[in-house]
Amino acid sequence: MGVDSLFSPSPKPGGDALGVLRDVFGYDSFRGQQADIINHVVAGGDALVLMPTGGGKSLCYQIPALVRDGVTVVVSPLIALMRDQVTALRQLGVRAAFLNSSLGLNEAREVERAMVAGDLDLVYVAPERLVTERFLGLLERTTLALFALDEAHCVSQWGHDFRPEYLQLSVLHERHPLVPRIALTATADAQTRAEIAAKLQLEQARVFLSSFDRPNITYRVVPKKSERQQFLEFLRENHPEDAGIIYCMSRAKVEDVAQWLNGQGREALPYHAGLPAEVREANQDLFIKSEGIVMVATVAFGMGIDKPNVRFVAHLDPPKSLEAYYQETGRAGRDGLPANAWMTYGMADVVALRQMLEQSEAADTHRRVERGKLEALLGFCETSRCRRQVLLNYFGEAMPEPCGNCDTCLDPVETWDASVAAQMALAAVYRTGQRYGAGHLIDVLRGNATEKVVTMGHDRIKTFGVGKDRTKQEWQSIYRQLVAAGFLTVDMEGYGGFRLTDSGLPVIKGQQPVQLRRDHVVEKRRSVRDSLRRGGSSGGGGGDGVSHGAARGSLSAEEDALWHALRARRTELARQQGVPPYVIFHDSTLMEMVHERPRDRTAFARLPGVGARKLDLYADAFLEVIRGHG
Repeated sequence: MGVDSLFSPSPKPGGDALGVLRDVFGYDSFRGQQADIINHVVAGGDALVLMPTGGGKSLCYQIPALVRDGVTVVVSPLIALMRDQVTALRQLGVRAAFLNSSLGLNEAREVERAMVAGDLDLVYVAPERLVTERFLGLLERTTLALFALDEAHCVSQWGHDFRPEYLQLSVLHERHPLVPRIALTATADAQTRAEIAAKLQLEQARVFLSSFDRPNITYRVVPKKSERQQFLEFLRENHPEDAGIIYCMSRAKVEDVAQWLNGQGREALPYHAGLPAEVREANQDLFIKSEGIVMVATVAFGMGIDKPNVRFVAHLDPPKSLEAYYQETGRAGRDGLPANAWMTYGMADVVALRQMLEQSEAADTHRRVERGKLEALLGFCETSRCRRQVLLNYFGEAMPEPCGNCDTCLDPVETWDASVAAQMALAAVYRTGQRYGAGHLIDVLRGNATEKVVTMGHDRIKTFGVGKDRTKQEWQSIYRQLVAAGFLTVDMEGYGGFRLTDSGLPVIKGQQPVQLRRDHVVEKRRSVRDSLRRGGSSGGGGGDGVSHGAARGSLSAEEDALWHALRARRTELARQQGVPPYVIFHDSTLMEMVHERPRDRTAFARLPGVGARKLDLYADAFLEVIRGHG
């Protein structure tokens, strides 16, 4: 990025917040608590904002930055996130820049000069740079409008995104007590919220707690059988041309799955901490700027991914907690259009997660916290209730009615009285010496006289063959749920076999009934691609959290041709400028073009997401496509 392109000569828009929303961002009304938050910050108040990904957090500081006098400093943890947000703002005519290690010395000095001169509206900076004496001295010479502390959960030492430099951000309030601050995050339970307030000296800030619900995301968890084939069927049925993210636990699996997907005809890229930095950066850049690439990654990939049209997030291995699951799945559907969160999960995953926890060298206090988080995750995977109700309840939010948009709602789960089966399963563990895993125990229960069963003499114990009326898959499900429920644990000192827990003793004695979910052999599927065409939820507001009219009705062949022609024009314009396609227009705006068919600039200006600058830049190019399709 050259020096001349770092900031715009256009003046600050000023005026009222609603006018800026309309003229700069192209929307007529705020959504949820946005208006209250923005008015509070514009008036000079501090705020702690908790809002789901795609709910419109960025507008909560970007609009005050354009209304208040001075420069807004945005603390952002990732270079890629800064670059993408600045690129999107500059498309809107906003004077924005970033300061990070990707700039040369002359470029950085020019940004600093522009800050002091008041020629910028927003400057994005990493926490590591902000707390240096040089930058703090620069702030002393700058007229400041606002401090925005993005991804504020990074201050939590309990979280997986902890950044120690965030602990030093209280220096902003100490040196500039009259400059308002807004801290924002999408992932924070009650404990993390308290940490943010205490460590950033925001105890007196007004807290804005939005719903954690992402109604446009369909949650699905399926029992793991043949995970690759299961995923391939899901991908081909729901997302034949969509961008998405796949999470795997290990680097080796990431590489293997990416190679396999390419062999299946889907372009896929790997991303993990073991790759050279230049490869990771190149892969992320290609994912951001392309339309249908699948990123296969470990948890090293994710925070700060600003791509709004990720249509699915798939977990081939479960995450370590519901916080991680919520944050990772939240990268889907940021534009508010329908998206899928799909996870496959099996016995080996339960065992591996428990092994990692018990073998951890963390302090006992930390392990107790992590154990509780793991129990919550396993409970979510095994629930027969509405998954969204379980997920929201974890974050302290009650949802009175089932959501109707998760697998347990769309395909209700049966439960059954598994008390006798549980007794058999636990008895097999006990009578074989509490040393063996599921495979051997199932052979015993089903009466399979394998060489190992015979050698160990387990064909002569009482439980041999007592469960032959159940299939291997049924017993796998039973054992998985018994481990998840805490009736069995994994022996860490031996060979990873099962051991009875104290809570399992009443079950084996017949003193405690057990209800388990019955796994379905065939899933009922709903195509998200069709849902996208039907419109689904309007909850995301084009990636900025402002309501837009949802698409209505399935697309005809003619409409589908227009949809693809508009996407092609967007890609062409994005490549010419070297920017991601979504900074031109989001999918939601293209869908409105398909349904509204504007014929002139006046009608085009009424589309959501079309502000004054984008009207000037792009109206003619897209109107040409629309007119060419009838």
